[in-house]
Amino acid sequence: MDKPTFFERLSSLLLREPEDREQLMALLHSAHERNLLDADALSITEGALAASEVSVRDVMVPRARMEVIGIDEPFEKIVAQINRTAHSRFPVIDGDRDNIIGILLAKDLLRVQASSEFRMREWVRPVVFIPESKRLNVLLREFRVSRNHMAIVVDEYAGVSGLITIEDVLEQIVGEIEDEYDFDETEDNIRIDRTGRYRIKAQTTIADLNSALGTHFGNGDYDTVGGLILAHLGRVPKRNELIEIDGILFQVLRVDSRRIYTLFAGPVTCPLSPDDAPTA
Repeated sequence: MDKPTFFERLSSLLLREPEDREQLMALLHSAHERNLLDADALSITEGALAASEVSVRDVMVPRARMEVIGIDEPFEKIVAQINRTAHSRFPVIDGDRDNIIGILLAKDLLRVQASSEFRMREWVRPVVFIPESKRLNVLLREFRVSRNHMAIVVDEYAGVSGLITIEDVLEQIVGEIEDEYDFDETEDNIRIDRTGRYRIKAQTTIADLNSALGTHFGNGDYDTVGGLILAHLGRVPKRNELIEIDGILFQVLRVDSRRIYTLFAGPVTCPLSPDDAPTA
């Protein structure tokens, strides 16, 4: 077999395509460093690539935090709940939260002329159920094709684990999408899952972290959990990287080249599920 000529080797070097994700990311970062790709574009590209590795269970709204509407609730109470939460979609339950029979769209109620004419079952739309293990890139494609914006997440025993919206998926790609109702939702910064781990937004304050986990981290030169991690490492961590600080194990869930978005946290003895284990 003839050896490649100098020009063939040179062309291969210049035109070489990435063979794996690491090479692709290195190529993108190189493009960013040469000002061929701006920081926002790099961040979105990284988020899009990471979506194929993140499962629904990592980003869903847990069952206990779901805003639901009972099938027999009066019209006035439903309107009050819509005004209070400012949500656009609500799971409708018949009995308990494991019996979700459909989705109510707030905009549909604009067509109700009088509360006496309202019959919930006439307004409930079909509900979509998905497994916890579904990957975000697959779910986003299904949302786009079906034009659904909400899905109910179920576990292996068909019990309701939570819900996820198209906004939750997009936030994993482009970062937090804030609207006029997000400014005071700090109670959503820390969530606990069934394994006892905490899912924490990097913007969570150290005081809130200490209150939730019973820890005693000092503020130092930082005010947030993201700042704590950056100060400890001296760099931006990688996705799935594990960081132990004072008996607490942090696992980076969502990060780009500039900032940390979300983490898991729990005692060092808190087990990781197979899907959450760091990849080589």
